[in-house]
Amino acid sequence: MQQALAARDIGQVFRLVMREVGASQSRIGAAVGLEQGYVSRVIAGRRVTSIEVLERLAEGFAMPDAARHLLGLAANVPPWRLSSAGGIEAIPSSRSWREDVDSAVEMWRGDVNRREVLRQAAFSSAGYTVPALRWFTAPPVEPATNGRRTVGQPDVGTIREVTATYRRLDDEYGGGHARDAVARYLHTEVAPLLQEGRFDAVTGRALLSATAELTRLAGWQAYDIAEHGIAQRYFVLALDLARDASDDSLGAEILAAMSHQATYLADTTTGVDLARAAGRAAKRAGVPALVAEALVLEAHAQAGAGDSRTCAAALHAAETALDRADRRSDPQWIAYFGEAYLSAKFAHCFRALGQGKPAERFAARSLHMDDRYVRGRAFNLSLLAATHIQQNEPDRAAAVGLEAVAVTAGLKSARAVRYVRDLQHQLATHRGRPAVRRFLTYAESALGRRR
Repeated sequence: MQQALAARDIGQVFRLVMREVGASQSRIGAAVGLEQGYVSRVIAGRRVTSIEVLERLAEGFAMPDAARHLLGLAANVPPWRLSSAGGIEAIPSSRSWREDVDSAVEMWRGDVNRREVLRQAAFSSAGYTVPALRWFTAPPVEPATNGRRTVGQPDVGTIREVTATYRRLDDEYGGGHARDAVARYLHTEVAPLLQEGRFDAVTGRALLSATAELTRLAGWQAYDIAEHGIAQRYFVLALDLARDASDDSLGAEILAAMSHQATYLADTTTGVDLARAAGRAAKRAGVPALVAEALVLEAHAQAGAGDSRTCAAALHAAETALDRADRRSDPQWIAYFGEAYLSAKFAHCFRALGQGKPAERFAARSLHMDDRYVRGRAFNLSLLAATHIQQNEPDRAAAVGLEAVAVTAGLKSARAVRYVRDLQHQLATHRGRPAVRRFLTYAESALGRRR
């Protein structure tokens, strides 16, 4: 093993792990956050030169410092230590804002160039632990620099306007519609401002905040088309940039997005933890609507875990927080969060807890929504159909399902397609009924092989 590490022969490292502990390629991939296919190619002889991948291996295999040194990596410094009182306390991060920028620029470049290592990245709940801790413990920074290119508020305003446009396209057409365009804009237009710019701390924080907002959108788009490993990378980078910008409200929104993804992937424990972190950040930011969002995300995760009592408490607190919110001062990026969104989350919670009737009531209420949120309408239609299935009403489910398919067919959204596929699977046993047969036939015709 020492020889393989020193030679950076990762294929041999994988083979040794398989031989000594009986781990499969899939188990190895899950441990280090890589797809099984990529692990297979490395075992077959593909060289690994990326420091990022080597760090993933070291962390995933919990390598001691001696092994890390053989790979050419620095010693692993844990983000916590024993306090003088005998407890555990966080160690403030020494990472600079420039390092965060460099990491982001490298990510954008790799995404635009479609580097295989990014495509093979898998979601890992552990990948959110240190970034979330860093959000709360890192000291504030002064992001000022003396580059050759003057950067001012007009540059920041342009990024925000572009982000608003791409956000609208995302809501209307799905994450796959403009995901590549967002990555290219970050790479070609935003990266030079950050790397070559000359700006003071005030402009620097505004620039980093705008960049974090667009980076978060790139992550959301990747999440929507089931590129979960890439989405996770974008969310982590966005959170680091928001921290450098001292933007508490945006940090809360990014933590909420992380929670959303974790719960969608059935990691409810991580979903709860991240939702609570989002709530803490939202309270620090003083934005009640964000507090309400964090609470409904926690409720959804708690429902997924089967904890009805805690779920109910979180839903009640969310409703109270939203009722008290003065929305006039909200950031524009949280405009989507309102009664329709809240109703959808209530419906998800009741459905997860096996309570079909209240789930149906809230799902129906969620459809009283702004027509601009086309993808959201597709989600909510599928949700309403699912509540009918839960109550053994296949014909009603099929009727609503037809509407869901019609909207989903015009989207580039793996999540929307998945919800329809779930309906197809659940209704398959009722295919003898004419209404269900029409739905199944239409879904296959409209969606084809999309997944």
